[in-house]
Parts: sequence; structure tokens; C-alpha cells
Amino acid sequence: MRSNKVKNGVERAPHRSLFRATGVVKEDKDFQKPFIAVANSFVEVIPGHAHLDKLGKIAKKAIREAGGIPFEFNTMGICDGVAMGHYGMKYSLPSRELIADTVESMLEAHQFDGVLLLGNCDKIVPGMLMGALRVNIPAIYVSGGPMETGAEIDGRSTDLITVFEAVGAYSKGKISIDKMKEYETKSCPSCGSCAGMFTANSMNCLAEVIGMALPGNGTVIATTSERRKLVKQAGSRIVSLVKEDIKPRDIVTKKSIDNAFTVDMAMGGSTNTVLHTLAIAHEAEIEYDLKRINEISEKTPNICKVSPSEPSVHMADVDKAGGITAIMNELGKKEGLLNKDAKSVSGKTIGKIIEGKSIKDEKIIKPIDKAFSKRGGLRILFGNLAEQGSVVKAAGVTENMKSFQGPARIYESQDDAMTGIMDGEVQPGEVVVIRYEGPKGGPGMQEMLSPTSAIVGQGLSDKVALITDGRFSGGT
Repeated sequence: MRSNKVKNGVERAPHRSLFRATGVVKEDKDFQKPFIAVANSFVEVIPGHAHLDKLGKIAKKAIREAGGIPFEFNTMGICDGVAMGHYGMKYSLPSRELIADTVESMLEAHQFDGVLLLGNCDKIVPGMLMGALRVNIPAIYVSGGPMETGAEIDGRSTDLITVFEAVGAYSKGKISIDKMKEYETKSCPSCGSCAGMFTANSMNCLAEVIGMALPGNGTVIATTSERRKLVKQAGSRIVSLVKEDIKPRDIVTKKSIDNAFTVDMAMGGSTNTVLHTLAIAHEAEIEYDLKRINEISEKTPNICKVSPSEPSVHMADVDKAGGITAIMNELGKKEGLLNKDAKSVSGKTIGKIIEGKSIKDEKIIKPIDKAFSKRGGLRILFGNLAEQGSVVKAAGVTENMKSFQGPARIYESQDDAMTGIMDGEVQPGEVVVIRYEGPKGGPGMQEMLSPTSAIVGQGLSDKVALITDGRFSGGT
């Protein structure tokens, strides 16, 4: 065991003394068991993470019952929704690297034999996977699960993006302050990652597809007993992964990255998945060309639309319709779409996992021959504005917006843009340009959810274009 470096031999008596002092190691025989880290991103400021302390206890109990000794530590976590639209968003993307550094540092400093990664939201998921890939010891990821769908208001189901859009509608006098309050209090009803196909749920789904999480990871709702069972299964499975010596780089390969982008295209996931999945590939020392993503998009049908692309559909609906395994099984019917021999932390290949997992609701997950479109939900664009590539959520772009021409209304920052939009400066037919929000200029590459949501709320979604060197949120 790797942990023997810190617990075996006379010279490690001081180390063992310290382990005993923690209260985690209770008996001499515990030193003969694998030491498993539980990297928990529990923080009370993020709804997707507010319940992870309870799930951490379930994971640790399962690890101990399976013959391992669990040691829990915490990472930081930023709520992108709370950080959105102000200076705090400059800290969001860099936090991914801080989380990766924390995971790497803790695993190496204490020479753990394996790690269970417990996260849920935007930068935390890729940050944890990146750290695990750097160290490359047996690892499994399990999410806290998606939030329940918000209440129905005026015949429409709600989520966080509904509230952002309501801000724009209120600014135009389309809704009252009382209606605004109703959206605020009823759209986010429980713990869990925000209910649509935004960045958090996109990454939780892709963790399942890429093989680093167990089936159900992306769609089983946070508040259900099924989610708690999944955490227990992950706790038990990480001990087996240590014994079998299955490591992240055995699982995360070019084939599994291809699978991740294929499902991403089929669901029209967050544009942030491109940013994060490429970073994960980089940590796995896999070279992955942006143009390869377009090749996948060209042959992958868009068979599932979730909020914001389809406002009435949320992760709870996708779970009831069969979840990610049903989507993958449907994609697997078309030759050359899925690498079924790719491995997973379950010990089974992707092909074995999806066997017999049929669609339960064809209104939510379409059969391939009835797809929303023949091409995938994301597109990499190249041109004079972005010679090295840019990304757009094609699943959320209406036909009349595929070609657009108009005068540029230029803002030098997101703050200026938000002020201008709320003051009614932006007019139909204009191209909104938000400059100096990139990785260097910002710095931090802020997400543009606040201005884009305000534009939608004002009824301008198909009447203006928006270009930025910042980022678009999954909600956008």
C-alpha cells in the first residue's frame, strides 16, 4: 500500500502516534488497511454542497465497512450563482485550480491509497478530477445530485435561470415586484445543483460518461434515498478500486473524452464543459484538438433538451426518462458514436453499463430517428473574431439567429454592460460586445449569465447577438 510510507516501520512511530491522536485510527489492525481520503467540498454557501457533510458521513461509514480507513478533508467552493454579475466572479474560474492544488497536495502529503471525491457544482467537479488525475491513485467521484425542479408559476416550471430572466422582465415593467418575489422564493426549492443542464449538472453527467462516477451520478436527485445509496456504493467501491489498482488514467483516455463530448452534444450541455473537459484531458496528458469536438458534433444528434434550451425540462425529468445510461444506450445504436469498450470505476465497460437501458419517456429523450437535430448541441466556431476557436451552445440558438448583422453596442466591462442593458440602452438588431473580461484582461474570465439573462428577460433573446472574451454560463 502507498500509505505504508507513512505508517510502517519503527521510524514511522511518530506518524502512527499522530494518526492515533486523530481518533480515526482506533486499533493496531487499522494500520494494515488502506487509507482512503474523502475530499469533501461541503460549504454552506452553495445549495449543491450544503448537504455534503451528511453525505460525507455515509461515504466514510461505507469505506470503513468495506475494509478501508476514511480520512475526510475539505476543499473550498464558490457558488457561481452568488458570485455572478459582480467582482466576485473574477475568483470563480481560478478556484478550479486552487481545488485541484488542494486535492493534489493532500493526497501527496499524506500518501493516501485512494480518494473518494465528493462535490457537485461548477468549478469544484473539474477541479477535483484534475487533482486526482495529477496524482493518479485510485479515485471515484460522486456528486451531491441535482436540485428538485422549482414550483410552477404561471404555467411554467422554474429554476435559477427563471429568476435571472425575471430580473430583466421586471426592468421592462413586464412583471410586478410581487411576481419577482414569487420567482425568488419558489424557483430553488431544495439543496442540490441547480435543476437545469447548467455547468454543474453538465459536468456531473460527463463524470458518469467519462467513467469516473457510477451510473446515476448525473441525474439522481439530491434529496432522494437513491442519492444516498449511490454515495454508499461509491464508498464501498473505492476500497475495491484500491485493491484492484485501477487508476484515473486507466479510465480517462481519448476514447472516454470522445464519449463525454458525444453525450455533451446529445444533451446540449454547458459551453463550460469544453473549457473543463479540455483541462481534465490536459491533466491526463491527453492532447485533444478543438476541431475534434466539431467532428463529434457533426455526427451526434441532439436527442435531449434540458433547461435553458427547453425551459420545461429539468434533471428530474431526465432521470425519470432513463437518465444518462438511456441516452448513451440510444446513441450506441448508431455505429461509431460511442466507444463501448471504455472503462469505468464500476469495473464494467461503458457497453456493459448501458446494456438494456432503454428510454422511458420519448418526450424527454428522443430516439435517434426523431432527434431535435442531426447535429450536436455545441459548436466550435473559428473566424476573424476568434482565430483559435470559440464555443456556442447551438442547441439554444434559434434558426433566425444563425445569421445576424447589426451595429455593435460596445461595453468595456460586464458591469457597464449590465447597467446599460437594465437602463434600456440595448435595442433590437444590435450586437452587444462585452470586452476585457478574458483570462488576462478580466482577469478571471467572468461568466456573462447576468447580462444574457437580462436580455432574455427583456424579450430580446432572438433580436440581439452577444459576443465576449469572457465566458457564457451553462445557464446561458
